[in-house]
Amino acid sequence: MIVRIWHGRTKTTDAGKYRQYVIDTGITEYTSVKGNLGAQIWQHSEGDITHIWTVSWWKDVESIKAFAGEEIEKAKYYDGDNKYLLDFEPTVVHYEAFDFKRTS
Repeated sequence: MIVRIWHGRTKTTDAGKYRQYVIDTGITEYTSVKGNLGAQIWQHSEGDITHIWTVSWWKDVESIKAFAGEEIEKAKYYDGDNKYLLDFEPTVVHYEAFDFKRTS
């Protein structure tokens, strides 16, 4: 399994609206792609700035390519992002994830 993490920053006053926008765009697209195993939004406020991460789980690299294209490290943005984001990070990160099940 591969985890894809994107990070963005918005004004805290816009955080709720932007979170819903991310659900309506990125999360909806992630979860429509075959091979996506789920997604979450993580959020943390620091005064006037709120950090938002999208964390998505994928079956394999080919599944990520179906969403992001061949350059899977390149961040994918939507038209309305410029209304909310304070900057545009050019890349995302990917991690191999290993699932351990509790035995007791």
